[in-house]
Amino acid sequence: MTQQLIKAMTAAIDAVHKWPAKKVHIFHHNDADGLSSGAILTRAFERRGFEIQRLCLEKPYPQLLKKVFESKGALYVFTDIAGRIAPLISDLNRGRNLALILDHHVAHPATDPQVHNLDPDLFGLKGDRDISASTTCYLFARTMDPANVDLAHIAAIGAVGDGFYVDGCLVSENRVAALEAVRQGKLAIEATDTGEQYFLKFSNQHLLLEALARDLDILGAAGYLDNGPDMGVQVCLEGKTAMADQMQARFKHVQQKAFDAEMVRLEQGGLKQTSHIQWFHVHDRFAPMGCKMIGAFCETHKNAAFFDPDKYIAGFQLIPNEIPRYGHLPLQAVNISMRAPAPLEDKIKRGTARALNTFLPEATDRLGGFSDACHRLAAATMIGIGKEEDLIREMNRILFEHETASE
Repeated sequence: MTQQLIKAMTAAIDAVHKWPAKKVHIFHHNDADGLSSGAILTRAFERRGFEIQRLCLEKPYPQLLKKVFESKGALYVFTDIAGRIAPLISDLNRGRNLALILDHHVAHPATDPQVHNLDPDLFGLKGDRDISASTTCYLFARTMDPANVDLAHIAAIGAVGDGFYVDGCLVSENRVAALEAVRQGKLAIEATDTGEQYFLKFSNQHLLLEALARDLDILGAAGYLDNGPDMGVQVCLEGKTAMADQMQARFKHVQQKAFDAEMVRLEQGGLKQTSHIQWFHVHDRFAPMGCKMIGAFCETHKNAAFFDPDKYIAGFQLIPNEIPRYGHLPLQAVNISMRAPAPLEDKIKRGTARALNTFLPEATDRLGGFSDACHRLAAATMIGIGKEEDLIREMNRILFEHETASE
């Protein structure tokens, strides 16, 4: 599996070397995995003499992609996003630019030879178990130049940030990267009663990776509209600084205040129920933070006492019509993020309940929405404002159809 992925990466790197453009446009996600992925690609391409332009995206919005692919002769790299929409990117590109996709979500093959979809999902690796986007970027960087093996510790940051463990431990390619970082003296692994803990030993710092990843999530998501992602990439490359800590603390205060207020609202009856789904809408109450905050809220509070442990959790948040470094984009859309309480998570893992990525994208597509990054236990899509209740009904319909077919 990995050998075929490396072979595909080698072909893509050959295409990069032959491509006239020496400026690379890197589009990356804004969580710990996306920020560490952006950091790895930044350092790897810098070392090859490329000029770097980064754009952090909460989602690869179709409206934005249409503008991006109006150009000709550009070099684009997408990471931690876009694996599922390689066909759309292919249709927009039509051979005019060179595009690489280094995602780890469920993916579809590209249909344009100039679009290289290097998502490990297409090569038999599971993005919610075996490999993070950061580890995918690490493999790519190491294939580009063996000297980039020194970026293994950054891959571990993203892998821990996404939190896809087996029995509390990183496995497969994520583990290979972590062990390489241990060999280099940049990572320490300590056994616990529930698995392992990972500590970064870099730039004279000794940091618990889970805590560092949470800080990066806050910088990238709560600080999305206020230069947080750039600071997050800098932290991945150079370690924590007093300025980064101050910025993170400021964003964390904003996040905590918004989350606490929303918890009170839900406890007082703000939660709606259907036969399979419990849902709520924060509208713009999480502003000025980015729209990924609804996912962070669901993840943080999915086991709260007022949530039904046997129903999927869905939260809606209005998407800001502004993309940092890009400008205004009239999206007029809502982000839905879904999680499952621990008892339902266990059923999903055992295969006795449907995974989120098996019904949320389908329901979204039926309503003309946009689906990109979805895993079994964490998923998000976007739909037009006003279609929220339609989407809930559509998901319930799909889940009911599945139950009926299983009887």
